[in-house]
Amino acid sequence: MGLYLGIDASTQSMKCIVIDTVSGRIAAESTVNFGRDLPHYASPNGFLPHENPLVKHADPLMWLDALELVFRRLADAGVPLSEIQGISGSGQQHGTVYLKEEMSALHPNRTLAEQIRPKLARRSAPIWMDRSTAAECRELDAYFGKRIQRDTGSPAIERFSGPQIRKFAKECPKEYAETTRIHLVSSFLCSVLCGKDAPIDFGDGAGMNLLNLKTLQWDREIAEFTAPGLLGKLPEVVPSSTLAGTLDAYFSKFGFTPGIPVAAWSGDNPNSLIGVGAGAPGNAGISLGTSDTFFAPMADFKTDPAGYGHVFGNPAGGFMSLICFTNGSLAREEIRKEQQVSWEFFDREACRKTVPGNGGRLILPYFEPESTPFLLEPGVRRNYKTADPAEEIRAVLESQALTLRLHSEWLDEKFHRIRVTGGGSKSEGFRQILADVFQADIETISVTNSAGLGAAIRVAHTVEGIPFERLYECFCRAEEIVKPNRENEKCYDDMRESLRDFLRTIIQK
Repeated sequence: MGLYLGIDASTQSMKCIVIDTVSGRIAAESTVNFGRDLPHYASPNGFLPHENPLVKHADPLMWLDALELVFRRLADAGVPLSEIQGISGSGQQHGTVYLKEEMSALHPNRTLAEQIRPKLARRSAPIWMDRSTAAECRELDAYFGKRIQRDTGSPAIERFSGPQIRKFAKECPKEYAETTRIHLVSSFLCSVLCGKDAPIDFGDGAGMNLLNLKTLQWDREIAEFTAPGLLGKLPEVVPSSTLAGTLDAYFSKFGFTPGIPVAAWSGDNPNSLIGVGAGAPGNAGISLGTSDTFFAPMADFKTDPAGYGHVFGNPAGGFMSLICFTNGSLAREEIRKEQQVSWEFFDREACRKTVPGNGGRLILPYFEPESTPFLLEPGVRRNYKTADPAEEIRAVLESQALTLRLHSEWLDEKFHRIRVTGGGSKSEGFRQILADVFQADIETISVTNSAGLGAAIRVAHTVEGIPFERLYECFCRAEEIVKPNRENEKCYDDMRESLRDFLRTIIQK
């Protein structure tokens, strides 16, 4: 037992978290913000500017510089990196990195960026925010129909990796032909740590429209239709508990011991499921960030009839669901600004000045094109004409909570505990509304980097065999629990049906 490192390569930052399995505490944390700390990459929000707003790419070299800087900051802070017993990580899901050479052992006297730059077959990496692959998704749907979702867990989705790869192969056939290996963000960074090609785990691989979740192998027919020779360019796909390799000697410059185990990385959503301590059925997680996400373990494999819910691999075994709502904190911030109120008023006072149900007010705050339900035309829709600031705020919070509940119904599961993370989880009023809408305990945990924590927990489990439940007890204890008010159950059940009808009128237009 000892120290384990989890790395979170998210959209806007690179974060590290070190857990101590002896003391059961968080031993250290470190962060690099891409925009603030690496301004020369001109990516203040984690992606490169582009004239087409649907195109969202990042520079893989930025991630490498961030990795070196975040390690340097850990070392400068006096963290005993020589005592780290194992490393794993989390990568923003769906992003793809294209290499024309296999990953190899690293040279100690050259930076990571200097060594990897010549290996890139494509200088930029499309990330999860990229929505430029509508044509490719239509082509996949036209050829395979419902089989795409039935076997890969999701319909063809614009931000998924398969359509990204197909678009690249069609538009840049020469560069695609030069590509020998296509990695996800997670497996790319894991490969860098190991100094050799790393596999893709089931959790992240499921977000590609390429992994057959019934066989847990790459789907040969879908892969070959997606791009010629694609099967030969994909890494091996493995369970999340697989050791991908050992740490390359290059990283001894930061104080790490070469040769320590590196567990396969996974995506941010599978890692967050573990990081909030919700890896067993009956639990769920809600991340209230720029976009809101609902994720939960699945007792059995099934798919969402409406096509909005996705199925990924659960690092604790089996599968997990994920539903993404684009207009999360983004919408809450816009409503707050429109009403010209403070966050204190938004998070606390507004709900104290109003009553559950709020006169039946519902709002669909689609300031940006929405993923769930799928709407490309932004716009805010209300079923009411008047509301004071407090009523407007309760309307958006209740509508978002009801939307989360409505679009998770396909799971057909009663959740007794839901862990919430992200900036929105700080809202006292929102936590109570979520508890009442779901009629479940809403719990917060002290660690905000749930994806990095999940990676650290996973490698401790993989290397030492420490049971997940024991690790949850140490690192994922509830900081605050909000109990549901049973008197509000019928009110919100009725409002959920009203929301269903309201959404129907919008979608049919």
